[in-house]
Amino acid sequence: MKSILFKLGVLIILVAFSFKGEAQEFQGKAYYFSKSKMDLGRWGARLSEAQKKQVAARMKNRLEKTYVLTFNKTESFFKEDEKLDAMSGATDSWGKNFAQGDQYKNVKDNQLVQSQEFYGKKFLVKDKLQKIEWKMGSETKQIGNYTCFKAMALIPTDELSWYNFSWDMMRRNTPQTDSTGAVKVPEIKMTQVEAWYSPQIPVGHGPSEFWGLPGLILEVSMDDTTMLCSKIVINPKETIEIEAPKRGEEINKKDYQATVIEKMQDFRNNRGRRRG
Repeated sequence: MKSILFKLGVLIILVAFSFKGEAQEFQGKAYYFSKSKMDLGRWGARLSEAQKKQVAARMKNRLEKTYVLTFNKTESFFKEDEKLDAMSGATDSWGKNFAQGDQYKNVKDNQLVQSQEFYGKKFLVKDKLQKIEWKMGSETKQIGNYTCFKAMALIPTDELSWYNFSWDMMRRNTPQTDSTGAVKVPEIKMTQVEAWYSPQIPVGHGPSEFWGLPGLILEVSMDDTTMLCSKIVINPKETIEIEAPKRGEEINKKDYQATVIEKMQDFRNNRGRRRG
């Protein structure tokens, strides 16, 4: 009797370790397609339909992108597939200065590590993950073979695209004074985000800055951009190695954004002096 109990105990321990090993090795790859609408504003109103199509063709490399997210239970690595420029056959060198670099996230340690290159200089941005207060609903839809639930959030716009640049961003980050000379409180522009996640893939990861839901985020929409997962591979045969980027000058998000704004301000000032 003791022998049977001993063997049963050993079997239970082995099964427990087996399940533990499988949980630790859980990993996958998710492929995303991103598409943005082009807003030409008042300038676009003066263009003919043929000219608009030409502009859209030239901008396609920036408006349509593909990405790969590799992940395990706690870590993920998000990377854009580099494409050739649709018109010239070259990489988009100007857009590369403001594109999202390779991104590593660790949801257990609340850690972000992202490689960025700005006008030939490499930066290694290290910071905490962007805090997102999701409001989860009961609405569902099917994405591929996965049942997804809807979640919404309001996130500061500058936190979603801290690696990018716009003159509007620079104006919001430049101290302004009122008629009395007092410094105005800077405007915080918010972006509404809609995400669809699947608990069938029990990880807290997602593309780009998005994370923190009880399942992999398969679709996310904000402003004029939608990012949709087109393919998922769970536990591929080859082992996935997930490592944070290591090269570049270490900096946090706030200081990197300040560096970009300062350099673009210098660029504008120098261009103004040349014209004068």
